[in-house]
Amino acid sequence: MVCLLCGGAGLASIALEPSQRLAISGEAAISSDRVKRMHDETEDAIAELHAMLDRADRIVSFTGAGISTESGVPDFRSPGSPWMVNKPIPFEAFVQSREARIEAWRRKFAMDDHYRDAQPNIGHIALAALVADGRSPAIVTQNIDGLHQASGVAGEKVVELHGNGTYATCLDCGWRHELAAIRPVFEATGEPPVCLMCAGLVKSATISFGQAMPQEQMMRAQALALECDLFLVVGSSLVVFPAATLPVIAKRQGARLVILNREPTELDPIADLVIRADSGRALAPLASGPGGPARQG
Repeated sequence: MVCLLCGGAGLASIALEPSQRLAISGEAAISSDRVKRMHDETEDAIAELHAMLDRADRIVSFTGAGISTESGVPDFRSPGSPWMVNKPIPFEAFVQSREARIEAWRRKFAMDDHYRDAQPNIGHIALAALVADGRSPAIVTQNIDGLHQASGVAGEKVVELHGNGTYATCLDCGWRHELAAIRPVFEATGEPPVCLMCAGLVKSATISFGQAMPQEQMMRAQALALECDLFLVVGSSLVVFPAATLPVIAKRQGARLVILNREPTELDPIADLVIRADSGRALAPLASGPGGPARQG
């Protein structure tokens, strides 16, 4: 067979020597063995995770974007993320500029459309089972999507370090405003919302760049880290501070540290267990029934 592009020998006319066929076959076998070994190592790590969970008395889960990407919620850092097109407006600009507030709300609703149908996945349900079982006092999260509450965890048992994007608040009086009421008025008038109670500025209840972290939530998270005997990181790259200090606090107090994340983190070297897997795969046994499986005595 002659190649139509260059006149050279086509693939069908190339005969491999026996030694070449053996080499290719050997490389395929090595690759297959490597994949199997990685799979086996991951399964062993998942089994160890559940043994550690079974031995623990006070588990604190700390979640990041990775748990919610499995529900279709985009993260900030992945290539092609819609957050790159709709970057959050810095807090100072939001406060000082009407035009910035208009753009912030436009971007807010554009992002909401990307994951309006997102539902809790197996990972969320598994962590909710730990709370329902009384083995986890609360979940600490960097996420703003409200999926932990949607999975059945009471709002007071979710510590939201970066706020919540499912509603808005007045920056002056703190009054809560529902997005379902804000959006149609904004889209009809193009004007940023103001508070119905005091006429103050209304903003999505998330923590923007340059906005002060919620001190009460940070103090609660630190107290949980100090008191737990197992600190479970799920889907966080651990690069956003001060939230990323919480695993270190827990570890220094003697807690076991488990990091479940698809990519390496800078805290992997101090962890007692590192698992490279989706949260749903690793945590599925906890979500196998109401409250998760019974704890072994």
